[in-house]
Order: sequence, then C-alpha cells, then structure tokens
Amino acid sequence: MKFDYIFIRLNIRVQIVDDYMLILASASQSRKNLLKNADIEFIQISSSFDESSIKNDNLNDLALELSFSKAKNVMNKILELDLNVSSIEILGCDSIFEFKGKAYGKPINKKEAYDRWVEMSAKFGYLHTGHTLIHCEITKNGNNINLKKIVNKVLSSKIYFSELNSIEINNYVDSLEPMGCAGGFTLEGKGGKFIEKIEGCFSNVMGLSLPWLRKELLKEGIYA
Repeated sequence: MKFDYIFIRLNIRVQIVDDYMLILASASQSRKNLLKNADIEFIQISSSFDESSIKNDNLNDLALELSFSKAKNVMNKILELDLNVSSIEILGCDSIFEFKGKAYGKPINKKEAYDRWVEMSAKFGYLHTGHTLIHCEITKNGNNINLKKIVNKVLSSKIYFSELNSIEINNYVDSLEPMGCAGGFTLEGKGGKFIEKIEGCFSNVMGLSLPWLRKELLKEGIYA
C-alpha cells in the first residue's frame, strides 16, 4: 500500500505588538521574582487599594475582586507617569490560601503560626490566585487612557504538606518566615521543603500563573 504525504505550509499572520509596557500592580517580591526570572520585562507599581474594604465569603470571588481592584487602582495612576508607549497591560493578582474551607491569611503571632502548622501537617489545602489583566491604550497626546479589554481568572493549586514533628514546626516558626506569608508558608523559601506535592500550576502557588499570563499576552500579539 502506498501513501502520499502532502505537506501544506500555513501562512499565519500574527500582529506583533512591541510598543507596550507590562505593569505589575503589586508590591509582592515573589511575583516580581517570577516575572524577572522568566525574563519578562515589566515595571512594578504598588497598589494603594484598601483590601479590607472588600468582603466576600466566596474565596474565589474574593480573590478575583481583589485582583481587579488592585489593577484598577494602578490604572488610575498611569497618567502621572511618563511612559513612552502606546499600549499598557496592567496585571493585578491576589492569593488566598484555603484550608478546610477557611481562608488563612498571615498569622497574627507565632502561636497562631505554630497551631496552623500542627493542623496542616500531613494534610492539604488550596491556593487560589485571582488574576486580572487590564489592556489599555494611551492616546497620542498622552492625556487619556482608553480601556480596551479586561480579562480575569482564578486559578487554584492543591498543595500537599509533609508530616512535620514539633521540633521542625518550632524551628520554622522561629525563622519568622511564616509571619509574612498568606497561609503561613512560602514555596520558594524555607517552607518549600515541607511541601510534598502540588496539583495545578506551580507558579500560581507563588502568586502568579506564568502560563496564564503568557497565553493572555499572546492573544494581544505580545511575545513576553
């Protein structure tokens, strides 16, 4: 039996945008490091939005609403800057750790951090990160911002913790690392050795899904 193979070359036209600026609307060092290590050019502008002003029992909705509010807050600051670009992408993110149906923020003291780790030992929780990307255009005179599009999504990663003994928990809490992290742990720091497995996006656990960001930027013709 003879087979004829026909190769068809597809001419796909892609509009590439190079006159743009990605703005990270966050003071997070973890998100900054993710973008930097991925060789994605950006500038970082901290949001001044009051997160305590939003209440929502649905953790996914809460993460999404907070991510949008941060991005929108930074959008209102853009005209104060001298950015010599025509297109701006503003990225807002917010992460919430869920354990047994409850949101775990930063521990208020060392006792709370210790008690949480006793409870989380050999169990699992979920890290929900809300992502919002606001696509904007700056007019030629630089006096106005046109909102083109808003895309947002919540990505969740399931985190399995190791079984820890009391000495390990005490040592980790004494390092003070858990005190500055939602959920009382950080994947890229000392707490990384206590995480057995992750189901879902790895970088999402550090506060930003790089694969999601890449896909959304590509839709706009941006090769980050």
